[in-house]
Amino acid sequence: MKIHEHQAKEILAKYGVPVPRGIVAFSVDEAVQAAEQLGGGVVVKAQIHAGGRGKGGGVKLAANPQECREKAEKILGMTLVTHQTGPEGRLVQRLLIEEQLPIDKEYYAGIVLDRVSGKLVFMASSEGGMDIEEVAAHTPEKILKETIEPGLGLQAYQARNLAFGIGVPTGSINAAVQAMLALAKAYEAIDANLAEINPLLLTKDGRIVALDAKIAIDDNAMFRHKDLVGLRDLNEEDPLEVEASKFNLNYIKLDGNVACMVNGAGLAMATMDIIKYAGGEPANFLDVGGGANKDQIRNAFRILTSDASVKAILINVFGGILRCDLLATGVVEAARELDVKIPIVVRMEGTNVEQGKQILKDSGLNFGLADGMKDAAEKVVALAK
Repeated sequence: MKIHEHQAKEILAKYGVPVPRGIVAFSVDEAVQAAEQLGGGVVVKAQIHAGGRGKGGGVKLAANPQECREKAEKILGMTLVTHQTGPEGRLVQRLLIEEQLPIDKEYYAGIVLDRVSGKLVFMASSEGGMDIEEVAAHTPEKILKETIEPGLGLQAYQARNLAFGIGVPTGSINAAVQAMLALAKAYEAIDANLAEINPLLLTKDGRIVALDAKIAIDDNAMFRHKDLVGLRDLNEEDPLEVEASKFNLNYIKLDGNVACMVNGAGLAMATMDIIKYAGGEPANFLDVGGGANKDQIRNAFRILTSDASVKAILINVFGGILRCDLLATGVVEAARELDVKIPIVVRMEGTNVEQGKQILKDSGLNFGLADGMKDAAEKVVALAK
């Protein structure tokens, strides 16, 4: 679950990371009131779930409340396009009004899971304010890393290594170390799968402050964090993905025209790959899970057919817990109920596969049965074209 910058900063502040004074605003008048309350110059920042907001015109400086009104009127309600939103952009529906700080130097600090080692890695760089992917691509030597041992957490000596390594001045080392330790503590406490501060700011008076913050929380851990559920902003998520989450369907919308319905994440990834190999473009990732029932299959069909870009559907199932005859029955019922006109190709193997194929043949509907994944991919791509 992604959250907004202002929400991430509230969490980080709770665990001891210094953050600027700021107030969230949902209207222009609220933005002006926030500027008056903060006093002095402020920064007007669009709040969307995407980076690159400044380059897209979503971050502006204002010297006084009147300028804040002018900037807020331009940003609030705009469709902000960045390199992370895609060409369709995101509608700005809230702002963060924040105090201006005297910038001396910008650093980067972030934590991610290293899937190779199975451990968390704390990364720091002297190149703050830039996309960390760009730094990694062009100057990887400027990214320092410390592995966090499970059960121990980030150690003070590791934070000092990072702080000295990225060039934090001696007088601000302790502040940087405390900010890093607090970031690591917050990451673990909320079951995050990403937490980064970019930039981690050194002010002219030697303070260390999180000038920006990005946090994503592991959906699988949300049952432990009922207090954080309310931070979810459905306006920032794809409507079809929101709908799928209501039925425990693992769905991610993509840009292609071949819809996929698969049981198992690994098989779903392989299905997307073979569609590409056959010259097509997958329209989604959809894992209905090993124990899917008829209701989930029907809702999955409804979500797939709601995507106007979909021209054909590939159902690729290995019948284990989800028997092939049960899948076939659910598919037939869903296709009839929803009056699906889009071509459907089915590849199934496993438990009761022959019964499943017979159910599809006897349905009177025009299902294309495939012999293997390669055949399925070639057939569905041809139909989509």
